[in-house]
Amino acid sequence: MKFTLGKQERLKSRKLITQLFSEGKSVKVFPLRMVYLQTDHFSNFPVQCAVSVPKRNFKKAVDRNRIKRLLRESYRLQKNIVYSEVDKPYVFMISYLAKEEWQFANLKNSMEKLLVKFTEKISEDEK
Repeated sequence: MKFTLGKQERLKSRKLITQLFSEGKSVKVFPLRMVYLQTDHFSNFPVQCAVSVPKRNFKKAVDRNRIKRLLRESYRLQKNIVYSEVDKPYVFMISYLAKEEWQFANLKNSMEKLLVKFTEKISEDEK
């Protein structure tokens, strides 16, 4: 499996995003929160992902963009955790909850815990 995060793996559809927040379930590992939904999408990949950082906590776009870049990178390096467990198509949004910027190593650990918790939750839901 390639460790890339291409255009088809990113969640861009406004329709899917609104459906995600109206019908989705969530998993939380501080400072990250994932809202996920099992639904069909038009990608060749089993999962479409998006990240968000609230403007309320980080006023400067530079800071928000840096955190989003770190989140995408930590997801990209560990997406095999999700891909090995998922057989149905999912969409999810990962939101950053902390009020200060975390180091990449700490973010990566939190992302790993979040993805493991997500896979446990979906395997639990399928039973």
